[in-house]
Amino acid sequence: MRVEKLVEIIGSDFYTGVPDSQLKPLCNYLMHNYGIDPKHHIIAANEGNCTALAAGYHLATGKVPVVYMQNSGEGNIINPAASLLNDKVYAIPVVFIVGWRGEPGIHDEPQHIYQGEVTVKLLEDMDIAAFIIGKDTADDDVEQKMDEFKKILAAGKDVAFVIRKGALQYDEVVEYRNDNVMVREEIIRHIVKTAGEDPIVSTTGKASRELFEIRCANGQSHKYDFLTVGSMGHSSSIALGVAINKPNQRVWCIDGDGAVLMHMGSMAVIGANRPKNLVHIVINNGAHETVGGMPTVASDIDIVGIARACGYPNAVCVDCFEALDRELECAKVRDELSLIEVKCSIGARDNLGRPTTTALENKRNFMNYLSTLK
Repeated sequence: MRVEKLVEIIGSDFYTGVPDSQLKPLCNYLMHNYGIDPKHHIIAANEGNCTALAAGYHLATGKVPVVYMQNSGEGNIINPAASLLNDKVYAIPVVFIVGWRGEPGIHDEPQHIYQGEVTVKLLEDMDIAAFIIGKDTADDDVEQKMDEFKKILAAGKDVAFVIRKGALQYDEVVEYRNDNVMVREEIIRHIVKTAGEDPIVSTTGKASRELFEIRCANGQSHKYDFLTVGSMGHSSSIALGVAINKPNQRVWCIDGDGAVLMHMGSMAVIGANRPKNLVHIVINNGAHETVGGMPTVASDIDIVGIARACGYPNAVCVDCFEALDRELECAKVRDELSLIEVKCSIGARDNLGRPTTTALENKRNFMNYLSTLK
């Protein structure tokens, strides 16, 4: 289905969401036609954030907004959908567009398998009427369903279009880039060299994939790393849990700007606990690169200032490898919590692979290694 036709059928003039690779045609359409425009299109920090933002739009305009997201974000919308939007509370109508990763019968990565199984059921449990759009879904069928949805929306309830892989098409190519020169894979290679045999917790997406391949290229064991292949925004909290319980062991967290934004409250918890053995590294390319490169707001905020305000005693920003190596070495020997923000370019190798071990194997190897540490 053409994205232009779907947008026409829905008939909304305000979209907010969190980018998804399955919805890349829609994201590119929105960026090509609106960019980031508070009146028409806002990329939010997480799915609950954009759901509440959509509610505010409806309160101010009386119109129906659209929230787009990957199905992994359904967990983040449960609270606002149930306690804010629901017709037993404020009866705020919203159209959700949900990218269906892990659809049963379609091969996908392990973090998407269970989420894919329960995608439609979760919507039904939240009393959100759903319609699935696939490659062969006719425009007329979507128009007919939207006519039905309009009656549901008029009653203050919510609806969802669930988008199967390859169901949407859009021809315009949107290029995402920044002016930073450091490449993420090389940044991670420098971190690995400095960390030595210290455990590393890495965030979801290409960062974990690159870490895995760096270990392969170095002939090193994967036991040192916990690859947070899903659960976006939570790697720093996982690292905090490890650091607290292994107080004599340096622990490194490789994080991303989109992930930090998604659950920024974790920085306040880390700063309040101040684990002396944790190094929090935020690789900031100002983009949701793993799902297509759409921008985050991280290029316009002061991550170092936020870290300091949250209680991090040491926080710096670097934009070259000389400064990165210097700060990595300082953090390694420092007996205090540290944050290093690393300015990064957008882009990765075309032949970047995926972990060849299972998530359970990763967990067991990592736990076995941690059990040998004091």
